[in-house]
Amino acid sequence: MTADEIILHARIFAVRRHHFPLPDGTVRAHEIIEHPGAAAILPILPDGRVLLIAHHRPAVNQELLELPAGTLDPGETPLECARRELAEETGYRAATLEPLVSFYSTPGICNERLHVFVATNLTPGPTNLGPSEFIRPVPMTIADALDAIHTGRIADGKTIIGLLYYDRFNRPGGPRR
Repeated sequence: MTADEIILHARIFAVRRHHFPLPDGTVRAHEIIEHPGAAAILPILPDGRVLLIAHHRPAVNQELLELPAGTLDPGETPLECARRELAEETGYRAATLEPLVSFYSTPGICNERLHVFVATNLTPGPTNLGPSEFIRPVPMTIADALDAIHTGRIADGKTIIGLLYYDRFNRPGGPRR
């Protein structure tokens, strides 16, 4: 069997060519994107609306409505990342950050695990956007956010999962199991 090799080392992720045996004894190569993981935040404003962000994404060449989110820095926990990204992208600081759901984004090609948190008891403050981040806040009701998922206006996977999971399992007065 051939040894695994890194075939691309990028700023945030690496691509590894992994060789693995199949049940018939042959060896197959598979490229895997190795990602440190990420955290996303569902901020609940004092009036009950959720705070999404509009962010231009070059990979799809369009502005998407999303939960604030970011990649874990080396040694950073998902909770620390969520706290940092919430402040950087929205300016809000949360007195309470609770885990909502954790999942693999695209396990067929990538090992990225996304951790979604609900942020409440928010205090406004300044943002700290990176030089390539052109983000604007988009507050909306849960009902409007769910409608935006239904109509395709929200097309980002982590946002769809976070909002639907929150609505289904966590929202006060919302549907329950």
